[in-house]
Amino acid sequence: MTIQTPFGEFSTADEVAEGIDLTGRRAVVTGASSGIGVETARTLATHGAEVTLAVRNLEAGERVATEIRGQGGKVDVRPLELGDRASIAAFVDAWEGPLHLLVNNAGVMALPERTLIDGQEAQFATNHLGHFALATGLHRALAAADGARVVSVSSSAHLRLPVLFDDLNFSFVAYDPWIGYAQSKTANVLFAVEATRRWADDGITVNALMPGGIATGLQRHVDMEALMAVRRAAGASPEMKTVEQGASTSVLCAVSPLLDGVGGRYFEDCHEATVLTDRTQADGRHGVAPFALDPANAERLWEVSERLVA
Repeated sequence: MTIQTPFGEFSTADEVAEGIDLTGRRAVVTGASSGIGVETARTLATHGAEVTLAVRNLEAGERVATEIRGQGGKVDVRPLELGDRASIAAFVDAWEGPLHLLVNNAGVMALPERTLIDGQEAQFATNHLGHFALATGLHRALAAADGARVVSVSSSAHLRLPVLFDDLNFSFVAYDPWIGYAQSKTANVLFAVEATRRWADDGITVNALMPGGIATGLQRHVDMEALMAVRRAAGASPEMKTVEQGASTSVLCAVSPLLDGVGGRYFEDCHEATVLTDRTQADGRHGVAPFALDPANAERLWEVSERLVA
């Protein structure tokens, strides 16, 4: 059954979390020094969770932590560079005790030039492989919690294409910033599918989501006027979400009792997305592609990812 909730496109993270007590739960939010990561962390912390801000920029992270502490939240800041395997290993090694919520929120978008990190295309390496290494490294901590959840922040950009298994690094296919971004976002959804399957016996569920159109630092390589023209051509509302609204589906996947025991799915605007049967149904913003939920694709990606991060 497709999950529908009382919330919608312009619900805020606080509205989704209203009445939910997260006291005693520990959470990690990557990319929590800017954009929707800040609001996700703030909402979890002000509802009782102990939140670790996993960030590249410690100075920015400390500013966010000070703000959240001023609202009564419990937070700490730890360094994490998702493109650096040593940084991920150090984060994992330093973690002690159970972990109830992991929000894989950080990312890069539409890098203008093909760049490699440890031999891998940078968007795939950061958006997928970095989070894959982090989540699998923290698996024991997640399994030690009672019903842990992992949240994988994806994008409607995944609708552009599947993962290019035969040429992940654009060695032969001509590099395009949006194709690179798209395959990394498809990978985020496939991770949710396979992690839920593999970790079900540990009580861990993983869901992916599209936060919506929000103007944040993520779009620093994007022509926003051109993007808005595409939205209008697709019949989409020209109104962008606020960060409070953009964080709502992340928070829904992290804490809503409506998703207890639910995993391997893709959400948008606080509802489970419709699976599209072909491209004619796609407006570029809504729905989830079948290839992003395909179990065979998900298993293949997991096995490839294990080899690449080994």
